[in-house]
Amino acid sequence: MFRSRRAGLVRRLWRHRCAAPGPEDGPGALKPAAHALFKKLKDEELELLVQAVESRGAGQSGCVWVARAELRGTKQALPPQVLLCRLYRWPDLRHPHELKSLSGCQSFGGCGEGATLCCNPHHLSRLARPETPPPPYSKIYPFSCPWTEVSERPNSSHPESGCNAHGDWRDSGLERSTTRDGCWCKLAYWEHRTRVGRLYAVHETSVNIFCELPQGSGFSLGQLQAERRSAAVRRARSKIGRGLLLSREWDGVWAYNRSEHPIFVSSATLGPPGARGPPVHKVLPGYSLQVFDYKCAGGQAGWRRPGDGPCDPNSIRISFAKGWGPCYSRQFITACPCWLEILLTKPR
Repeated sequence: MFRSRRAGLVRRLWRHRCAAPGPEDGPGALKPAAHALFKKLKDEELELLVQAVESRGAGQSGCVWVARAELRGTKQALPPQVLLCRLYRWPDLRHPHELKSLSGCQSFGGCGEGATLCCNPHHLSRLARPETPPPPYSKIYPFSCPWTEVSERPNSSHPESGCNAHGDWRDSGLERSTTRDGCWCKLAYWEHRTRVGRLYAVHETSVNIFCELPQGSGFSLGQLQAERRSAAVRRARSKIGRGLLLSREWDGVWAYNRSEHPIFVSSATLGPPGARGPPVHKVLPGYSLQVFDYKCAGGQAGWRRPGDGPCDPNSIRISFAKGWGPCYSRQFITACPCWLEILLTKPR
């Protein structure tokens, strides 16, 4: 009975794989490695993986742990997280450094290697990359500030940082600032030039911003009522869906696109100092981008662009589904149907 149950779970997993194989994969090329990995998973881990894959990350799913020791010496060429992401999310994925753990995963910001790793494909995002060929707005620097030295990951030599029981990095300097100021950012939702609803204060280290109400909590744009909405606004709102995950981390603020449509992001730290205005970056579904870099924030001045008004250098602007800037018919974000303004709290 137990064997037939496991076999049924494996069949369900295989039915939900990506339809198109990767550039170097023939039909079923990953199947032997996938079955070898499934055999290593405990029953409860296999069930969690089925739940995550069938829901496509819509609900809250648990971590799928794989013991590193069990994977050593196997013939599996791909790391387990890469293998599962290629099967169920990105067939063209090649390397683990293209992935980033989400803040809801227990391995997020983990200390060292550890005895186990989470390979739930919906606990991972893909780091945003320049498009090919890259238009002017899409040149991004996901790993470090482009005009400073590469920032280092916190370690034991940093007295202000530490690792908690779950292996998460917590910068005590940021924690003190959050406690003192009450919240680390406030969210404002706009439709064209009109702000809809009140400011939403964020106290937790991460927040979901969505239109459709998912399992869990966050900032629900679907519950904000406006006096009148144009057809363009209604169409844009229908594309927000699960929206995005905004998280404050040791190096800055990250945005993960949870929707099925791209989002467009702009902030003072995404472009070089002295620029006439910050660039606008396109973030595809399932991708993450560091939208604000704490190290690059020092010395940044605000800017004012005709038609767009003044902008706080400690703010981030995100448009849902519609881009703006020199490459688009919409020159300013105030021409976008639905957009979000993240007002970061300045540390005192």
